[in-house]
Formats: sequence, structure tokens, C-alpha cells
Amino acid sequence: MTGHDPVLLEAVVDGLAPLPGEHLLDLTIGRGGHALRILEATAPGGRLIGVDRDPAAHAMCRTSLPADRTELVHGNFGDLPTLRQSIGSGTWDLVLADLGVSSPQLDDGERGFSFRFDGPLDMRMDPTRGETAAQLIAMITEESLVTLIKELGEDRHARKIAAAIIRARAEEPIETTGRLAAVIRNAVPVTGSSKLDAATRTFQALRIAVNRELEALQHLLDRIGSLLSPGGRLAIISFHSLEDRKVKECFRTLSSEGDHLLLTTRPIRATDSEVRHNPRSRSARLRIIRRLEEPA
Repeated sequence: MTGHDPVLLEAVVDGLAPLPGEHLLDLTIGRGGHALRILEATAPGGRLIGVDRDPAAHAMCRTSLPADRTELVHGNFGDLPTLRQSIGSGTWDLVLADLGVSSPQLDDGERGFSFRFDGPLDMRMDPTRGETAAQLIAMITEESLVTLIKELGEDRHARKIAAAIIRARAEEPIETTGRLAAVIRNAVPVTGSSKLDAATRTFQALRIAVNRELEALQHLLDRIGSLLSPGGRLAIISFHSLEDRKVKECFRTLSSEGDHLLLTTRPIRATDSEVRHNPRSRSARLRIIRRLEEPA
């Protein structure tokens, strides 16, 4: 698994507690790090269906996961009715969703997720379809952009940033990560107390919007009951408060209705040791829930 360390790996495996013969639905297979460890625990009979929007993830997993126990599906958990045509109508013992952008995606300047590299302003998880961040910026109104940055990026400088982007695009289309980052940095005053790059929250907001991440998550949360077998466990790793809030509220509601049990009353966070080894794990939050066994 070179180039990518799966976050909270031990916590995921311990929390899901996979048993031999159990089947896993990994809704964000990525580079397969979590899935590989779970497959080791479910051997010899446990099988994996690995879903991802990114064709590059499938290419990596074909070389790292056991082919005789793995089925890879190109799809989006935000469209389960369509996805069901590929993964079937059954239920699973183990379901996992890691909502983060993978390290290989962040480190590939051509994907446009990070301002650390100057590349095309793309940001699509699935580069084969949909609107790019550059196309979104080219068409959006200033007021809608303010709302997007404020709500999805939680940036108090949203109005200044949006105004600067609108002025800049009037001069020349904003088509690269480097130019967008420069526009934002010029618009936001630098303070010595700030640890975040001024562009961080706007890039987050655009990525969430381009990939409809919150809509996809809500779609999944509304359909948990159709995915888990009795006794099945679902683990979700989120990376910012907008995601974690939705997961927390959903899990609490399911638990209060009496047919699911919270296995994490508080989110599990990365240890200091893991953060030192993998700084991207710093913001990861893991929550797990179990569907109760049906009465005999």
C-alpha cells in the first residue's frame, strides 16, 4: 500500500471485529488498505465488494487484493438504487465508508484537489463525469459562491473570497489550483495566529460541492437499514464537522429507535503516534453502529 496509509486502521478493525466468513461492503475502497486487513480476518470464506468512484483506485486494488475473494465496482454510494444493480440486493455483515480524499488523489497535481501543486482545477472524485471546480467557478453567482464557501468551508472570510474570485474570473478564467489559491490569499488578511492556509476552506468547500459529498452521505445514512444484516456493523470515517454531525445524528436516531446499538458513544480519533506518522489522520473521526439481531 505504498503512498497511502489508511487512517484509523487498527481502530476500524477492532471496532468492526470481523469474523471468519463474514462479508464486507467497502463503499470507498480507495487503495484497499482497510479492506485488505479485514479480508485477512474474514478468511477463508469472507468476501469483499469494493466500491469507488475513482478508476485509479480500482487499478491499485486489482494488484493488492485477493482476486478470488474480491469484486470491484465503479460507482457512488450516493446513488444506491443504481449501485444495487452491480452489488446486488443482499445485506452485509460489515460495511465501511471512509469519506476522506486519499493521499494519492491529494498528491496528484493533475486531479486538482490540493493547492500544494499547480494543476488543473478539477476536484472530481470520478474524473470520467460531472462538472469540474473550474466550471463551477466560471458559472456560479457571487451570492451563491458566498453561501458555498460559508456553509461548506465554514470560512468567516467567505464574502471577501467570493468577491475576489468573481473579480479575478472577469479578467481571465480561473482554471488552475495555483491561480485560485493566489486569488484567495490576496483577498484574506494574513494573521500570525492562523495555522491554516487561507485557501484551505475554500478548496474544501469546492470539493464538497463538485462531488455532492454531503448529499451522497445523507443518501447513504437514509438507507443504512437496507445494507446491514442482523448483527452487522457499519463504520464511517469522517473528516470535518459537517460530515460528522450528520453521522452522529443518524446513529443516535437509529439507536433511539431500538433496532441499532451505538458501538462508539464518542468518535474515535487518531492517537498522537498515528498523527505523527500520518498527519492526515489528525481530523479523522470514526463512528460505528451495529444492527441488532432480530428476535427469534
